[in-house]
Amino acid sequence: MSWEFLLTSLIVVATPGTGVIVTLAAALTHGRRAAIIAAFGCTLGIVPHMLAAITGLAAVLHASALAYEIIRYAGVAYLAYMAVMILREEGALSIDTGQAARSDRQTILSAILVNLLNPKLSIFFFAFLPQFVSAGTGDGLWRMIELSLVFMGMTFVIFVAYGSCAAAVREHITSRPNVMTGLRRGFALAFVGLGIKLATADR
Repeated sequence: MSWEFLLTSLIVVATPGTGVIVTLAAALTHGRRAAIIAAFGCTLGIVPHMLAAITGLAAVLHASALAYEIIRYAGVAYLAYMAVMILREEGALSIDTGQAARSDRQTILSAILVNLLNPKLSIFFFAFLPQFVSAGTGDGLWRMIELSLVFMGMTFVIFVAYGSCAAAVREHITSRPNVMTGLRRGFALAFVGLGIKLATADR
């Protein structure tokens, strides 16, 4: 395992994106356990992209403008939906701390969808993983699987760390409605911004 792969993966995973936002929102709303479940869901959301890259489907996705656009705008629509639900206090971040926690299944599915509906992740895997696989060794498939699993492991650990930090200050934040309102708006704006970035990004 090269240090270049580990360092690049660390930078990619630690850079805040939709997965981090979902995990932080779960932590602030329902605590550390919810954050861990959200982090697990975000990690599972990587699996389809990993499989697409390994099997070559990412190349097809990259070559097909229609397929790429359909998935991309489905992702944009879902991010917009998340923003609206947060503003309506019905989504991942609600200021009503007495509200019943979302089921583990709901949390996981929501987190999976955030990553699943991001075609850039498939293309990232397709362009990223092969750089660390030696050609002609005969074990390229297993090497890509190994690297993908390491990437997923780093994702889970770092997201849990984000969530744990947020959960540690949860009581200080949730006891202040004005702060929660500001956070809710901030999360909604973040989802809108990420949606705009996904919609306007070049392939």
